[in-house]
Amino acid sequence: MTEPISEQMSEPKSESMLPALTEEGFLEDASDWNPGVAEALAKRESITLTPAHWELIELLRQYYDTYDSSPAMRALVKFCRLRLGDDKGRSIYLLKLFPGSPAKIASKIAGLPKPANCL
Repeated sequence: MTEPISEQMSEPKSESMLPALTEEGFLEDASDWNPGVAEALAKRESITLTPAHWELIELLRQYYDTYDSSPAMRALVKFCRLRLGDDKGRSIYLLKLFPGSPAKIASKIAGLPKPANCL
């Protein structure tokens, strides 16, 4: 069994060591992502990653691997409900973890492209 993403070796945790980003702060090359990059991207959003955040980041990366796209909010809520249960499959839960625009911010931290219909 593979270890959770949050426990894998990672670089960088410093914002100055981040790989190339788009104007909106998404990775230009998704293959540059690692848990350290996620930590640095989260810091830019004033988010301290907890096990609950990592659970959602791992879920987002699974979604992307399955559907080859980043989920919009409605799809993210549904996917969370199916995979994590009713308590975590609610927009209020996602908003507590990633305030503002959970689908957009969580995708950014997970190293995924910006969801198509996010402003």
